[in-house]
Amino acid sequence: MNKENPPALLLIDIQKGHDNLTYWGGQRNNPDAEEKAKSLLGIWRSRQWPIYHIKHDSTNPISPLRAGQSGNDFKDMVAPLPGETIIKKNVNSAFIGTDLQTQLEELGIKTLVLVGLTTDHCVSTTTRMAGNLGFQTYVIEDAVACFNKLGPNGQEYSAELIHETALASLHEEFAEVIDAKTLLIKLSLF
Repeated sequence: MNKENPPALLLIDIQKGHDNLTYWGGQRNNPDAEEKAKSLLGIWRSRQWPIYHIKHDSTNPISPLRAGQSGNDFKDMVAPLPGETIIKKNVNSAFIGTDLQTQLEELGIKTLVLVGLTTDHCVSTTTRMAGNLGFQTYVIEDAVACFNKLGPNGQEYSAELIHETALASLHEEFAEVIDAKTLLIKLSLF
């Protein structure tokens, strides 16, 4: 991170539809993820650093995240303020079918901090693309969360296991995975 180009905060899919635990797998991990994201958002707002609210407009007709459904709305605690950028997507990556990369490059942004939902889907896919595109990328492990998953053989995997393995797959290859406290230490040096 450098002073000339402050890091951008990407708040990924922090939408009301993710409160529908039954739809997403029955249980999730990291229940304070949105609170951590909210705290980081407050820091970015106070410093007037770039903020990108990523919204998933699902094309699945039964998804709680489908456009036009109340679940598509951002959670109130992190809702965009006037003037904050909203990027709408309908796939897992915030870079596909959007102008996110162009916006970041036009502002000279080289560092991204990712928070949101879900660790193994949209956070992971966006992180992988960010890393491949050359951005210095941080995933804040206690500000992301995911849900239980059912494997192809019918075995259930816990949200925590899915979360941990998704982060392990990203760390030191596509991003640096750190917690919010470590990020705050890095930012204090900024």
